[in-house]
Amino acid sequence: MDETTSSGAVVSIASFKGNDLAAELQWLSKWIEMRLKIYFKHDEPGLDLSRVKAPELDKNTTYGKLVAEHELSEQERLVFALAITPHIQPHLLDNFFIKNANHDKPFTEFGGRLSKSQGFVPTVETAKFLLAGDDIPQRLNDYGIFSREHKFHTEQLISTENLDPYEPDGSRILTVNKQTLQFIISGEKHKPDYSMNLPARLTTTRLAWDDLILDGHVMEEIEEIISWIRFKDRLLNEWKLGKQLKPGYKSLFYGAPGTGKTLTAALLGKRSDMDVYRIDLSMVISKYIGETEKNLANVFDQAENKNWILFFDEADALFSKRTTTNTSNDRYANQEVAYLLQRIEDFPGLVILATNLRANLDSAFARRFQSVIHFPVPGAELRAKLWRSIFSEKSKLNASINIEKISNDYELTGGAIVNVVRYCSLKALERNSNEIIPEDIYAGIRKEFRKEGKTV
Repeated sequence: MDETTSSGAVVSIASFKGNDLAAELQWLSKWIEMRLKIYFKHDEPGLDLSRVKAPELDKNTTYGKLVAEHELSEQERLVFALAITPHIQPHLLDNFFIKNANHDKPFTEFGGRLSKSQGFVPTVETAKFLLAGDDIPQRLNDYGIFSREHKFHTEQLISTENLDPYEPDGSRILTVNKQTLQFIISGEKHKPDYSMNLPARLTTTRLAWDDLILDGHVMEEIEEIISWIRFKDRLLNEWKLGKQLKPGYKSLFYGAPGTGKTLTAALLGKRSDMDVYRIDLSMVISKYIGETEKNLANVFDQAENKNWILFFDEADALFSKRTTTNTSNDRYANQEVAYLLQRIEDFPGLVILATNLRANLDSAFARRFQSVIHFPVPGAELRAKLWRSIFSEKSKLNASINIEKISNDYELTGGAIVNVVRYCSLKALERNSNEIIPEDIYAGIRKEFRKEGKTV
């Protein structure tokens, strides 16, 4: 049996392994039917919600695994299934369209809104009705499920959006989180798209950890970050340091362009199976008062409780030194820095700031970093290693090329060496050859030096 989701995608319920999701939605449908019969006082034998049993879920299926992972109770499962239903089997909620004959309008106690496709969109009031009917003490007891402190919110399973701040609390729309829905349908984690609401891009690399060539002391600092990623939960929980330590880790990468800051961040994510999101500061920073904070709040709110690394490149554009308050603009700029300090300090994950010049950053940030890592221009020995690792296996170096001499004579960053290798490899292809000749290497080096206003 196929169903069309609210986004227009066709989902085959039978395709879900073990039909766990189909069974869950069927359970919800029976619960709705029973709740309505009880509410309207149908004179039928066996009207008892305790007889509507939740199905046993297979923990090996996508949906069963999700429910088990978040340890959802039967009440929570019911609310979760309600939030999912409009996207998978919207017709299961059509019973809520019953009109009150006395007032010729829908029953207020059912909650809900009408979608553009004329479907029923559940609200918090709908969930309260399903859980407690008109039992006020029970309704109040269940209210915590819809608070910001509940796992539905903190683990970003469900969102409850209020379209109008003057509307009653029960009018908040109840919907499953987009990423969670994607995981339920496909079994794959949804990676959010770059947008105004998330001004960040997923940063990846085709290189492997062994391709990272850095000074020994830099690698030691990077290994400390990896240790935190591996052991943070044990450190905070088993060793009970959660009271003394903030849950997150903040690191500052600084050094000249091309020294490996961005690559290191991407490889940290790849090695630790974490998504790295590079914040687009051009979309974050705004000249309008309060907009920068709002844009940053969107980033931090979406990243919270996800396995993400937040990477702020060229961070001095946003995290620059606070100034003496002489004008209102200075005051607002300082407020932005103070806000950033607080959000970064409270963020439970890994935040990496990268800058070319450490001196440009506000000193208050440095005190809050768990590590401050300098990425220097590589020495001659590392430069030789970089030259050899970057050339393609398809290419062949001319016998007259002395990598050690080139490495000793020309101080280049890893990024600059990549550019030179690209240049001389293209020149070889133009000659319909695979031979790298010294003339092209030196021409490429001169190009890199001219970018910095230097001469060879």
